Amino acid sequence: MTVFGLIKEVKKGFSVAFPRISNFTQIMCEKTCYNKNTMMSLHYRIQKRIQNFICAAAVLLMGMFLSFSFFEQDNIVYAEDAAGEGDAHFVTIYDSGTEVTVKTSARTVAEVLERVEISVDDGDIVEPAADSEVLNDNYRINVYRARPVLVIDGVKQRYLMSASYDPEQIAEEAGFTVYDGDEIKVKDNQNFLEAGALSTFEIERKGGRTITVEEAIPYNIETKPDLSMAKGETKLERAGEDGKKVTTYVVEFEDNIEVKRTLVGEEVVREPISEINLVGAKPSISPGQEVCAGWAREAGVSEADLEAAITLIYHESGCRVDAANASGAYGIPQALPGSKMASAGADWETNPVTQIRWMASYVNRYGGWQGAMAWWWEHHWY
Repeated sequence: MTVFGLIKEVKKGFSVAFPRISNFTQIMCEKTCYNKNTMMSLHYRIQKRIQNFICAAAVLLMGMFLSFSFFEQDNIVYAEDAAGEGDAHFVTIYDSGTEVTVKTSARTVAEVLERVEISVDDGDIVEPAADSEVLNDNYRINVYRARPVLVIDGVKQRYLMSASYDPEQIAEEAGFTVYDGDEIKVKDNQNFLEAGALSTFEIERKGGRTITVEEAIPYNIETKPDLSMAKGETKLERAGEDGKKVTTYVVEFEDNIEVKRTLVGEEVVREPISEINLVGAKPSISPGQEVCAGWAREAGVSEADLEAAITLIYHESGCRVDAANASGAYGIPQALPGSKMASAGADWETNPVTQIRWMASYVNRYGGWQGAMAWWWEHHWY
């Protein structure tokens, strides 16, 4: 029902409930001797006031109804019919004072915003980042809209669009440097058209000659061989993360222009975390290595460790039972001295199985064949 329909119904109901009110002036004319024109005027005024009262009451009721309806909607929930229970998450989006909750199977923040048709312009800030994955329920996304701001530094004024609410960051975006001791006064402009900006940030210089800044500490990238992966394969084991340090400089000026900074203090707030990439180092056994592989199996080397064992053996001696080194190292494992292998059998000088059996016990100091092979990749000895 429209507002006008509601008003009509209220007026109709009022007339039914109080039928004699509409004839109020007629009754008075019949029972009094007042001038007829005067009573007609009174009749008109009373009816007009009653109509105004009815209209006002109807509008008030409609306003209350719309207000209750609005406040009862804390948020809006959309359901994607195609999303399965195991694939969908509830995500709440905050955008310029508006809150909306959606159930979505979107994998990233960008996909969520696209599905609910929330566009992001250049200069807007989305937290978490657009490429962040949505991995759990009760996920929250904040969209900060860029707005026109004015930064004043003495006689210099600069307008810009910024989504930040940090005065120092906004000043830096405008190209101004804030020194230690400087103050930034923030004023919200009531007349946007007159000021040309929603907020004004005015820098008050206090004669500071030092500046403290937060600086990133770049993370290192490390590579680790992975014997369970084929050669040529790579895998990110751990993402890198920059560290953070707080650095203080003494600033030198010439004609009120910064010309030099001298480091006077530095404090590491957070150490960087190295990125680790796994590189496939799993070798394959060639036909020419099958005999040696048979000896290794007979010595008790498992199939899981066989490739690492054969690779290490060939690196050390080429799987030659009588391989000798000028240093005195001998046999398949290049034991130094070779007589150490007597603990695995009296035939240690000629039996490849005995030598590999002794080698298997030796590599336990590295946690086994895989650990020994990883050590060899890094140091080229074991």
